[in-house]
Amino acid sequence: MILQTRDVPPRVAFTLEQAGVHPLLARLFAARGVREPTDLDDGAARLLPPDALRGAAEAARLLADAIAACKRLVVVADYDCDGATACAVALRGLGLLGAPRATLGFVVPDRAVHGYGLTPAIVELARPLAPDVLITVDNGIASHEGVAHARALGMQVLVTDHHLPAAGVALPAADVIVNPNQPGCAFPSKSIAGVGVMFYVLLAARAELRARGAFEAAAQPRLDALLDLVALGTVADVVRLDANNRRLVALGLKRIRAGRMQPGVAALFRVAGRDPARAGAFDFGFALGPRINAAGRLADMTLGIECLLTDDAGRAADLAARLDAINRERREVEAGMREQAERALDGLLAGLDAAPPAVVLHHESFHEGVVGIVAGRVKDRLHRPTFVFAAGQGGDGARVLKGSGRSIPGFHLRDALDLVAKRHPGLLLRFGGHAMAAGCTLAEGAVAAFGSALQQVAAEWLDAATLTRTVPTDGPLELQWFNAETVALLEQQVWGTGFEPPLFCDEVEVLQQRLVGERHLKLRLRHAGQLREGIWFNHAEPLPGRARLAYRLGLDEWNGQPRLQMVVEAAG
Repeated sequence: MILQTRDVPPRVAFTLEQAGVHPLLARLFAARGVREPTDLDDGAARLLPPDALRGAAEAARLLADAIAACKRLVVVADYDCDGATACAVALRGLGLLGAPRATLGFVVPDRAVHGYGLTPAIVELARPLAPDVLITVDNGIASHEGVAHARALGMQVLVTDHHLPAAGVALPAADVIVNPNQPGCAFPSKSIAGVGVMFYVLLAARAELRARGAFEAAAQPRLDALLDLVALGTVADVVRLDANNRRLVALGLKRIRAGRMQPGVAALFRVAGRDPARAGAFDFGFALGPRINAAGRLADMTLGIECLLTDDAGRAADLAARLDAINRERREVEAGMREQAERALDGLLAGLDAAPPAVVLHHESFHEGVVGIVAGRVKDRLHRPTFVFAAGQGGDGARVLKGSGRSIPGFHLRDALDLVAKRHPGLLLRFGGHAMAAGCTLAEGAVAAFGSALQQVAAEWLDAATLTRTVPTDGPLELQWFNAETVALLEQQVWGTGFEPPLFCDEVEVLQQRLVGERHLKLRLRHAGQLREGIWFNHAEPLPGRARLAYRLGLDEWNGQPRLQMVVEAAG
């Protein structure tokens, strides 16, 4: 492991500081690519306009026509937090734009039964709702058969998605496709989440309806009321927080901190024990998002979507409590799978000098709803692209293996799957995803062949430097900023993938260390002549007497009083 200090362009940091940015934040922002003070303007007026989003204007006309004709609009959701929030944004937004509630509906696949995307089976699931228009959210870019089936039944299909389309393969024959990653789309934010794409479609539809005279600009529907959901889905989907995504998240957080949020979002904050007035991106990624995702992993994502759709605070509280209970069950399932995965890893690594360039795990006891989480844990431990498989059911009811993968920088997971599919025709029954996360389906008994094929690609693409975990840090934290006020300052900012939260790095003397909760290392440290408290979660190996630690600055509550502590992430 290498702890590497980020470069800070001094002129940029100086310019930001002169513009009134806090000196510490000026250094942190400059190290993350911020170049001008205007880059930090998170006002709604600074959001990218929808004009460059290919298909948005056509989608706007389709939706405006459908609303005017009172056509039935059915959203085809996905079973993760991005898909759930996108579904809620679509239905709430269409209602704001004038679609009668009776004309709106949604369906969501069951992970274990239907698989992913707009399949013919999902079209059949939607048929009892008598849809005139199917609107996919966070899926559909690879749904050729489902789109064809829907259109053969007389339905219009609007695909809104953000996943990468397959290289060299024609797009589905939908009426309209809106996806910033489709060929020919000039929209600058290629990292926008599925919920963001749907929000932009609504912005375009509002402009179209305004042009048609449906309402005056001064009295147009306030779509900013949906930004709490957009922010939640964006962070939970772990997309790169480019400037536009950061603005979407910042705008959503502002609303939540001011108490303006959907009843379901407020209820999720309560069951998670988090304070909306101090809401941060961390809450989306580690408190609210997992509770919604748990429904799609172990139960039915309908619960999560209904929680985000209801305007009844009491019902929202009941649904949030059910989601919280499912999430506790998810943690128990995950803990058992992690133990089994650790045993499998021990066997895989026995006698090897180093881990293979890619890791593929499968066990009969694994639950397909949690394989992605376990893949992420293994990837973090070994710093290797990792796939974890569990038994599942194909669209025809046949037994298959469904896998979820997580990757490391320098290894584009979806492109790797594409190469495996080309080299081994028929090995992958389905696949899709992004650079850092992807999924695929195999025939039963094909794990070994897939593992060999993926390892071959990894051996070709990855070298020793890429396979060595490098942890970017922000260097030492000046003593003047080592206080609770700095913690509060940092918590107010938007951090996430591609705009990582600050991780400082300092030499310390380890005075005391002990295990708490059987797997967390509690530390007493001397740092720059000062005594510090520290904690390293999920780490049981002792540290030497002196160590170079990468850490976050945090607050721990002790006897009702906040206490500053170093939350260790790495040592090197």
